[in-house]
Amino acid sequence: MKPLRPQIAQLQPSLIREVANAGIGRSDVLAFWFGESDEISPIKVRQAAIDSLQAGETFYAHNLGLPPLREAVARYTQDQHGQTCGVTAQRIAVTSGGVSALMLAMQAILGVGDECLVVTPIWPNLLAQPQILGARVRTHSLRPFNGLWQLDLKALLADITPETRLLVLNAPNNPTGWHLTHDEQLAILSRCRETGTWILADEVYERLYYGGTRCAPSFLDLTRPDDAVMVAHSFSKSFLMTGWRLGWLVVPESMLDAMGKLIEFKTSCAPVFVQRAAMAALARQDEITPPLVRHLQNCRDTLVPLLQAIEGVEAASAAAGMYVFFRLPGHEDGLLTAKRLVSEAGLGLAPGEAFGPEAAGWLRWCFASRDLSRLHEGAKRLQSWLRGA
Repeated sequence: MKPLRPQIAQLQPSLIREVANAGIGRSDVLAFWFGESDEISPIKVRQAAIDSLQAGETFYAHNLGLPPLREAVARYTQDQHGQTCGVTAQRIAVTSGGVSALMLAMQAILGVGDECLVVTPIWPNLLAQPQILGARVRTHSLRPFNGLWQLDLKALLADITPETRLLVLNAPNNPTGWHLTHDEQLAILSRCRETGTWILADEVYERLYYGGTRCAPSFLDLTRPDDAVMVAHSFSKSFLMTGWRLGWLVVPESMLDAMGKLIEFKTSCAPVFVQRAAMAALARQDEITPPLVRHLQNCRDTLVPLLQAIEGVEAASAAAGMYVFFRLPGHEDGLLTAKRLVSEAGLGLAPGEAFGPEAAGWLRWCFASRDLSRLHEGAKRLQSWLRGA
């Protein structure tokens, strides 16, 4: 048998899944390892999908998505970023999940040997995807300061060179909660225009922002329609639709036909009933997202003080996302610690090593919980385990 491609054979499995697999099915484990709320999708979203199926919408759709959905996404984007952002339906590609949007964007830009610069720590898929394509991956690390991770903008700008084909940013960031300011985005955009570097901005957490505005700063607030910038979004986080697997890309209009071809050869199209559910979510987004954000902020403001009250724990409140990224005194191996917490404390967290070597020893806690008592109980279990460890 001929061997697999080296890029595939050398892929590292998900360390989050490695920890979760050790505890899935155990009723005594409080699970906070995956990045999703434990709230089910709203009833009107579910009903829209049911109605679509009952109406017999079980056939193929347009590669780029249903035209009414693309129009709705464009209007939603203009609501968040103003009509001056220049986002129309002719810049929207609907994809089968946010992760598919990211992979499609990379496939459009990266070839074997192309340089891809990734700002880390970051969701592991965004490191694996360019590796699968045979690109040369370089990383630029954020640095922790008093529990919060920050960007050395000057150093990042120096790392972006004419050899850099693609810059990958996830801001607001999973797992750290770090986000970019408009001044930082403008500096990065200016540098990438100079070097001819594409930007792939993963902004799926933009609405989960606690900074006093409807959403976090976005590249869409600053870019021209013809800029070499692709912005990835998802219905998963802000609309409570993780299992539906639907996302979208905002791309330059000149790129849209190419995205349609890539989607055809990857998934053909997203299911119609899922797209109908997404249309219902967008139509009712003011009923879904703002209450969710308020609840998540309450979750964050509940969990962070509980962790800070545990002696030696380094934790801080990030301004965005659904995670607390923290570390424990005397526990430098996050993967081992996460496994021990599952088996010895019944507490399921994600290891920092899953997000890059610079995050070794850190742990990610997804605080998106309907019941705040679960957060209290989880912190209690952590404290008890630390005392006995």
